[in-house]
Amino acid sequence: MMSLQLPTNVKGIKSFLGHFGFYRGFIQDFLKTVRPLTRLLCKDVAFEFDKDCLSAFHTIKGALVSAPIVQPPDWKLPFEIMCDASDYTVGAVLGQRKDKKLSMIYYASRTLDEAQCNYATTEKELLTIVFAFEKFRSYLVGSKVIVHTDHAAIRYLMSKKDAKPRLIRWILLLQEFDIEVRDRRGADNEVADHLSRMRVEDSIPLDDSLPEENLYSIEAVPTTGVTEPSKPRMIRSYTYNKVGILISVDLSDT
Repeated sequence: MMSLQLPTNVKGIKSFLGHFGFYRGFIQDFLKTVRPLTRLLCKDVAFEFDKDCLSAFHTIKGALVSAPIVQPPDWKLPFEIMCDASDYTVGAVLGQRKDKKLSMIYYASRTLDEAQCNYATTEKELLTIVFAFEKFRSYLVGSKVIVHTDHAAIRYLMSKKDAKPRLIRWILLLQEFDIEVRDRRGADNEVADHLSRMRVEDSIPLDDSLPEENLYSIEAVPTTGVTEPSKPRMIRSYTYNKVGILISVDLSDT
């Protein structure tokens, strides 16, 4: 989020204000602070991003990654994810609704590789959800997750049995989680939409394959005291797959 680039035209100002306007209720003196930026939207005003505009830009950007907008998770509440995909980037936001107000926990975006840029719009939207669950997995396992997306076909795809193998792999990966998908109009999805339209320089390929099993094994043995020869020790062996799901527990005596 702190890597947001300076707006270079009126369209960029509108996008920036649309993004941050979603949180105007959390930012003190929001309208006063953004006045230098809104002035650039007036008719017959030359676009000149001066020092007042720069100060407003950094003040608002800093507020977005500070309390009360960014909050630690409450494990008793469901998590909410806002997702969006553009031609070259995917963006996702993790948050929770407290007292009917949405507080952010984590922002994430990633540039697509060459092959992913050629995906159909629906595939990109589903890939964005897969990316979000991979990125936020440590928060989401075992919790209720509400996914907001502005592409209505996602719910259809997640129930489609004759989809492409790639889509089936993604859907199977998502079945680990307790997910509820809700439609959300693009205008109400400003945060993720804004992230998805940022170019991220450090492009890292998304892992859209199924996890392999039996990659991790942990053994627990007693370490306190001295075991008497006549009493066997119990050893527990835990085997996990790539994403950390417990596959098996083996018990043995020594």
